[in-house]
Amino acid sequence: MARQEDKTNAMRLLDAAGLDYVFHAYETEEALPATEVAEILGVEPERLFKTLVTVGKSGEHYVFVIPGCSTLDLKKAASAVGEKSIEMIKSKELLPLTGYIHGGCSPIGMRKQFVTTVDETAILYDAIVVSAGRIGKQIELSLDALVEMLGCKLADLTC
Repeated sequence: MARQEDKTNAMRLLDAAGLDYVFHAYETEEALPATEVAEILGVEPERLFKTLVTVGKSGEHYVFVIPGCSTLDLKKAASAVGEKSIEMIKSKELLPLTGYIHGGCSPIGMRKQFVTTVDETAILYDAIVVSAGRIGKQIELSLDALVEMLGCKLADLTC
């Protein structure tokens, strides 16, 4: 378990909710591709999920959590949240909107809780790995814990 000073907002929220997770850390100065993070941590790339933030035609924002080795299918994602279309937000919008930076964006603990959808392949694993909210920090948790924390739903989201 991480020392108290190493805990991220996402980890503190999971602790407060009484949900179990495993903390993983690695040394880096910059955001790394999810596949490289998976290799460093020794986890299957399909089990390490990245967090993507989008905006719909309606102006609403949505969060999608997909395997790091996959690409978000924007049509499937829009359909999953009932939008005509969605697009990725601009990188400069990420920090003011979520409180997180590129490479350290966790689906847990954003400034505002957005509708969150997880790729359905997450059900294949006892636990998935997501960002803990800082570059170089990841958390491994069950899909049930993620659903309990976020109220997220599952959908086919990737190309």
